[in-house]
Amino acid sequence: MGAEIDIEEIEGVGKAIADKLREAGYLDVLSIAVAPESALAEAADIGVNTAKKIILAARKEADIGGFETGDVVFERRGKMKKLTTGSKQLDDLLGGGLETQAITEFFGAFGSGKTQLAHHLSVTVGLPEEEGGLQGHSVIIDTENTFRPDRIAQIAKGLDLDPQEVLKTIHVARAYNSSHQILLAEKAIEMSTEIPIKLIVVDSLTSHFRSEFLGRGALAERQQLLNKHMRTLLKAAEIHNVVVVVSNQVMAKPDTFFGDPTTPIGGHIVGHNSTFRIYLRKSKGDKRIARLIDSPNLPEGEAVFTVTEKGIGDA
Repeated sequence: MGAEIDIEEIEGVGKAIADKLREAGYLDVLSIAVAPESALAEAADIGVNTAKKIILAARKEADIGGFETGDVVFERRGKMKKLTTGSKQLDDLLGGGLETQAITEFFGAFGSGKTQLAHHLSVTVGLPEEEGGLQGHSVIIDTENTFRPDRIAQIAKGLDLDPQEVLKTIHVARAYNSSHQILLAEKAIEMSTEIPIKLIVVDSLTSHFRSEFLGRGALAERQQLLNKHMRTLLKAAEIHNVVVVVSNQVMAKPDTFFGDPTTPIGGHIVGHNSTFRIYLRKSKGDKRIARLIDSPNLPEGEAVFTVTEKGIGDA
């Protein structure tokens, strides 16, 4: 179908316009076909009428009907697999583990276990399926310089795995700003065609967006870019049948006097794009509590897990 042709083959799109569109994140025919005219015009530095003609041409090439019969959806869901977190209680809370074809968001305060989970998952994803893994590689988009290979080595040893072999399956990139972060997510999709990527982690999702777009005047632009980023991640999850995990920060609710730091950053954009939302908080000692806040098919509930030298486990 049209989504398989190069965007330069769309009527009215030459190399110069195509380069600008790719730079703005319009990588395929479908993304152009569903784009707002004004946004496409601004991205390609062209008139609105020209953008309208390009969009109409893209719609002729792309399959944008969007409707599928239930049996097709059921068949695709049949390919969905689950990745163990390392904790049976946490897996049970999530209906057996983290799903492919979905975005799972872990949010909580500093020290609640978000990065520890990211490290542990990047190890367990390489396990055989009968042991809860997906026999694949992982991509980690590190926005806060939190990735530690020595921590991976600790977890690998705890699972009786060769640390060096495990490290070879983890592909890490440091994102220096929000634009770089978005590009790295797109790069991860490209890598999935060459490497058996089964896990994409963004740790953390909103830190760059939060620091770069300050004030109400920048809120609309921030949310638009954040939405684009989340849609790219969801596209990767669905097309390549991978697990996508994002960690998120919390803030105090604006309507509370003392502040209740349990509200995730990103508002409705992150909330609507996340398939599963889990709130993490500290407990006594090495214990952490996970609460499932939102899910399309699972009830709310809590699970207790531990963070030790060996990684994630049960209390």
